[in-house]
Amino acid sequence: MNEIRDLIVGIDFGREYSQICYYDRKGEEPRSLSMKVGGSQYEAPTCLCRRTEQKDYCVGLEAEYFAREKGGIMIHDLYGICEKKDSVVVEGQEYEPWELLAEFLKGILKFLGITELVKNTKCIVVTLEELGNIQVENFRKAFSAMGFPEGKYMLQDYGESFYYYALSQKRETWNRSVAWYAFTPENVSFRKLTLNGSTKPVSVKLEEPVVRALPVNDEERDIEFCKFVQQTLGRDLYSSIQITGRGFSQDWAGQSIKILCYQKRKVFYGNNLFAKGACAAGKEKLEDKALKGYRFLSDSLVMADVGMEMRVMGSPAYYPLIEAGNNWYDCKASCELILDNTEELVFVVSTFDRPEKRRVGMMLPGIPRRPNKTTRLYLELQYISPKECKVTVKDLGFGELFPSCGKVWTETVEW
Repeated sequence: MNEIRDLIVGIDFGREYSQICYYDRKGEEPRSLSMKVGGSQYEAPTCLCRRTEQKDYCVGLEAEYFAREKGGIMIHDLYGICEKKDSVVVEGQEYEPWELLAEFLKGILKFLGITELVKNTKCIVVTLEELGNIQVENFRKAFSAMGFPEGKYMLQDYGESFYYYALSQKRETWNRSVAWYAFTPENVSFRKLTLNGSTKPVSVKLEEPVVRALPVNDEERDIEFCKFVQQTLGRDLYSSIQITGRGFSQDWAGQSIKILCYQKRKVFYGNNLFAKGACAAGKEKLEDKALKGYRFLSDSLVMADVGMEMRVMGSPAYYPLIEAGNNWYDCKASCELILDNTEELVFVVSTFDRPEKRRVGMMLPGIPRRPNKTTRLYLELQYISPKECKVTVKDLGFGELFPSCGKVWTETVEW
């Protein structure tokens, strides 16, 4: 590893296996880190082991060794633990899910070999199969416990990582549609990444998955996958085909590979796509900004621009609060304002599919009666799901003349 500062790190936090990579500025690409010194094993089991003698934790292959050979306490299904709020008992002691997650993140980040990690890290991007409220909260608490401020980490799902990985490659591999076959030992799913050049910015969409169960027998598996490829690709033009997952092997896919490579289609197979895609996302968002002309339409992204019309420094202006195109778990905003002849807050909203500006009001029942321009409020917007935004308003009073009444208004809206 040749980077020691301004690190951009990608972590694939998988159900069974996890990976870590960093952005190699000399090679100008994400580079995977091996879980074995001098080796090429890039996947580590997503598990944690409590070492009883040392009274600390280790992860991955080391965790399996200490649990097997040294009597360590193995904590399996760390992914599942982080999907819940319930505490976990280890050696008779209760731990919150985020506490165990923090220990796992510390362990996997040690493979970077960097001292003063928080200081020398520009951003850590973690990608998961999908993200729910509880997982987001656990990751936030874990990173906070490790000393990382909010601006130094990001979360995203596999779909978004696929988008950033695909569009970080050479343009000829994504100037048309990109096919994605994701394997498990039991089945395969197909998703299509499409670009709509008729919109500005260019809209990029990952279609819903089509899933097919696959036989265990190698010959039957190859035949069934061949049929699935013909069905899903059809006559459409593809710049490239990406294959991920543990259920695929070139040993059984002889006929399938011929169909995939038909008409010299570019086909890529590997299990480091999501970690590299997370790393590419960090590089793009923080430094390159080469994809400004593209907008990824994901279920995890907020599609509404939200702001308010108010007087700023004495002049009427539009004050933006939420910007469309960001992950829902990153979308929050706050400000202080003074009411002017109104007992209602009015938000200006426009969405990607409805660009015309709409006004959405929020009444403040029971607001104290005061002279005009003497009611100061604290306003906070925070998304709690891809579509739901929680609006919180607090009365701050107006100095010693009009102390705060302590009243708080909350409302959950779908713009």
